[in-house]
Amino acid sequence: MALSLKLLITFAVLLVVFALVLFLAAGTIFWPSGWAFLALFFGADAALGLWLLRHAPELLQERLTGFGKPGEPTWDKVFFVLLQVFIVAWLILMPLDAVRFHWSHMPGWLQAVGALLLLGSFYLFFLTFRENPYASAVVRVQTERGHTVISTGPYHYVRHPMYAAVIPFAVGTALMLGSWYGLLMGLILVAGIAFRAVREEGVLRAELPGYAEYMSRVKYRFIPYVW
Repeated sequence: MALSLKLLITFAVLLVVFALVLFLAAGTIFWPSGWAFLALFFGADAALGLWLLRHAPELLQERLTGFGKPGEPTWDKVFFVLLQVFIVAWLILMPLDAVRFHWSHMPGWLQAVGALLLLGSFYLFFLTFRENPYASAVVRVQTERGHTVISTGPYHYVRHPMYAAVIPFAVGTALMLGSWYGLLMGLILVAGIAFRAVREEGVLRAELPGYAEYMSRVKYRFIPYVW
C-alpha cells in the first residue's frame, strides 16, 4: 500500500473516531468548541502529515507501521494499548463534563488560550520531527535505519521534546473543550508519558551507542531547569 494512502486512511479513521466520540458523548452536534477543536486538531495534523510525506517519508513510514516490530519491549506494547484506552476515555469525559452535564464553566478567553496551546504543541511536534528522523511512535532502537543519537535542535535543551509537547497538547485540549475535569485527566496523561520517558531512557541507554553520554550532557527531560 502506498504511503500516501496509509496516511489518508489513518487520518480518516482518526477523524471519524474523534468526531463520533466527542459528539455522541456531548449528545448534540451543536457544540462550537467541539467543531473548532476538530478543525484545529485535524488541520494541524494534516499539515504535519503532508510535511512528513514530502520531507521525511521514512519517518512517516516508521510512525505508521512501527507497532509490533522487533525490539519493542513488552511493557511498551501494554502501555500503548492502555494509552489508547485512556485517550478515548478522556475524549468521552470532556464533552460529558462541558456539554451534556455542564459540570464545568470555563470563560471563552481561557478556551482561546487552549487553542493557542494546542497550536503550540503541534509546532513542537514539527520541530521534533524536523530534527529527529528516528522519532518513532514506539520505544525501539531502529538498527535497520542506522539509528543514532540526536542532540541538535530541541534535543539540545531537553531529552524528550516530543513528550514535552504533550504538556501544552493536554492542557490546550482540555481548555479548548471547556472541561476542568478534562484538565485534571490531562495532567494524568502527562504523568503517564513521563513514566514512559523514564522507561524509554533505560532502553536507549542500554541499546543505543552514545545515549548515556548524551544524558550526561542534557540534564532535563521535558522542561529546562525543572525536570
